[in-house]
Amino acid sequence: MTRARRHQIATESTPYYHCINRCVRRAFLCGTDRSSGKNFDHRREWMLERLTALTEIFAIDLCAYALMSNHYHLVLRIDTAG
Repeated sequence: MTRARRHQIATESTPYYHCINRCVRRAFLCGTDRSSGKNFDHRREWMLERLTALTEIFAIDLCAYALMSNHYHLVLRIDTAG
């Protein structure tokens, strides 16, 4: 059952959230795909630039990140004061 974001996020409990996003169908996000031989390392820099731009626009801080071959992890802090 889905829930609205306003019911999932409780900044009075914690402003920190761990977010995960995965690629589907064996697609690659970063690194070298062994089956096709294609290298997708250029996406790493693009992702970091995009995350930096988004933290400047929205009231979130990027506390930690991990970009892996087929998924990434973000630790975000919601800035309730700003």
